[in-house]
Amino acid sequence: MKIVVLDGRTLNPGDLTWKDLEALGECAIYDRTASEDIASRAAGAEVALTNKTVLSGKIIEELDNLQYISVLATGYNVVDVDAARNRGIPVSNVPTYGTESVAQMAFAHLLNLTQNVGHHARTVSEGRWSKCPDFCYWDTPLVELHGLTMGIVGFGRIGQTTARVARAFGMKVMAYDVVTPSRVPEGCEMVDLDQIFRAADVISLHCSLTPETEKLVNAERLALMKKTAFLINTSRGPLVDEQALADALNSGHVAGAGLDVLCVEPADKVGPLLSARNCYVTPHIAWATLAARQRLLDVTVENVRGFHAGQLQNVVNGL
Repeated sequence: MKIVVLDGRTLNPGDLTWKDLEALGECAIYDRTASEDIASRAAGAEVALTNKTVLSGKIIEELDNLQYISVLATGYNVVDVDAARNRGIPVSNVPTYGTESVAQMAFAHLLNLTQNVGHHARTVSEGRWSKCPDFCYWDTPLVELHGLTMGIVGFGRIGQTTARVARAFGMKVMAYDVVTPSRVPEGCEMVDLDQIFRAADVISLHCSLTPETEKLVNAERLALMKKTAFLINTSRGPLVDEQALADALNSGHVAGAGLDVLCVEPADKVGPLLSARNCYVTPHIAWATLAARQRLLDVTVENVRGFHAGQLQNVVNGL
């Protein structure tokens, strides 16, 4: 079995090993692949692995030997799944590897907004504390989470894990999802979307990107938010109307935002949120802890092994 990994560096920059994948067949592993090189690098491969390298319908049609695609991620929009299905090529993803890590990042952003640890540590390093006439100082409001309300939009695995962490901080939790879970965790209340935007002190986004959820956070919903509220997005950038959020932050209508995703990635250097007031953007790394990447690699190996054994798993295109 010939396997090609088109963009392995993001998953494994050198701190993991490909040995379990290499044991399954002849492997060609590339750090990155430009669009013009996809066809030549994947030529002859039966199995193609991609993270963000786009496998278009045209490319899929050109790869005569291709029999299976496994996406090194949960989202699979980089693959033309319809074109793959038309050719009888199953496409698999890895649905659950990053749940704990993404919930952790949501709170990393929230704790940064409420405590501003980086800023205060930096000013200490710059010598300000040693010159301070008082025993302490703070430059931004310090916000206690206990008793505040977290609104979670999207109440699947990651949303419910985030709720569990919020409850551990003593927060109240209200949640919205298009499908109500069969079992709502204790201490969580399912409400409608506008109620979350009106009542929550923190709104954390954990829903999929669909035509219905694109720009779910828009000027109208931002206008419903408390001026003391924070917005966290560790899900998908296009869930947010970026200009509307920048306007709300700069006008003081929303207190702050912590974002691990943007509409354009890598970030557009003139994007409105990069210079917005009290807005912190990280480079889509919520998924990237060592533990999560190891799980991602392990499940991918099992996906490929299952394909080879005729026991497909995690298939997203109905084959």
